[in-house]
Amino acid sequence: MKRVFIIHGWGGNPDEPWLKWLKQQLEAKDYEATNPKMPNTWNPKISEWVNRLNQSVGEPNEDTYFVGHSIGCQAIMRYLEQLPENQKVGGVIFVAGWFNLTDETWDEIYTKKIAKEWVHGTINFSKIKKHTDKFLDIASDDDPYVPLSDTELFKNNLGAKIIVVKRMGHIAGDNGVNELPVVLEELLKMME
Repeated sequence: MKRVFIIHGWGGNPDEPWLKWLKQQLEAKDYEATNPKMPNTWNPKISEWVNRLNQSVGEPNEDTYFVGHSIGCQAIMRYLEQLPENQKVGGVIFVAGWFNLTDETWDEIYTKKIAKEWVHGTINFSKIKKHTDKFLDIASDDDPYVPLSDTELFKNNLGAKIIVVKRMGHIAGDNGVNELPVVLEELLKMME
């Protein structure tokens, strides 16, 4: 059975509108969908989030897929990075994922303190790509936190397909995003 793990972002939770909607849509199509509550969500730490993914996923395989939002995308990459070399997964969709933050966001002291390990920590892309070659990055053209140029980093470092949506901000509930059909459509294609 195909399994999908939907990972929320910084300050987020599994009940955010489009994440919950996606889980319901997948379950209606008889896929196993899991929305784990990530630890310490307002002060996320790489080790804690990777540990939670290890606990939630158990033994991944080619029928295991991931959808991440914001810092959840980083957590998925760091999770994949630490898997044994021969461990395969089905694919990954990043939504509002980032490597960098906009200058306005980075200038906030609170953000800088928390994001430092995520932004400045090294990511081994060659290790990540050993686990799957199916990556998609979905970004909004007006995200206030993530520079649109990060889409090129997903493309160049992971070979990710890129989709840019219009006027969805950080693609979250507070941007009025309650459903995200593009994620469902692309995930179903990826799982064929």
